[in-house]
Amino acid sequence: MNPVPGAAPILVASFNPGKARELAALVAAAGYEVLTLRDAGIAAPYEETGTTYEENGAGKARHYATLSGRATIADDSGIEVDALGGAPGVLSARFGGTGLDDAARNRKLLRDLEGVPEERRGARYVAVAVIARPDGAARAFRGECAGRIAAAPVGEGGFGYDPIFFYPPFETTFGSTPAERKHEVSHRGRAFRALADWLASAEGRRFIEAGP
Repeated sequence: MNPVPGAAPILVASFNPGKARELAALVAAAGYEVLTLRDAGIAAPYEETGTTYEENGAGKARHYATLSGRATIADDSGIEVDALGGAPGVLSARFGGTGLDDAARNRKLLRDLEGVPEERRGARYVAVAVIARPDGAARAFRGECAGRIAAAPVGEGGFGYDPIFFYPPFETTFGSTPAERKHEVSHRGRAFRALADWLASAEGRRFIEAGP
């Protein structure tokens, strides 16, 4: 899509390099220039205290919109495992403690599911993308992707729980799926395509233009 004439850059609020790359590509597809938190000189993380993806995404987007004076896009996402009653959910990024990296969180989740048969390893990725203006106005978009937890990690691509998230239509995990193909079906891809489509609409452009 051609750039939106005269549109100010939109801030993508994520310190996760993998996530930031994904989000930047999706937002740029709507015709808007993208800035990262590093571009904006922002180094302090936002403390997520919400109990839902919507609360965390909106809180983060409004926080960085206020700091930067720009329309800001943020998201919150997680993985929900049926056998764990929907956990880790909104705590996915902190599952097992804040000191763990992605690989360690994957190992913990696999340990928690030891002995659980394949038919009970159902899981879904959930993402909520939020765009907020400095004045607090915000819109949210939700995406989901259903699959199951694999018996062991497969692939080194993606990030988060991708190596153990088995997606039946692809007959493999997201960790071994090329990024572009994953974006077509992923929770984040669905949420951000909905946001990008809205940004490209007359309503979305009015939302951006109404900001300070």
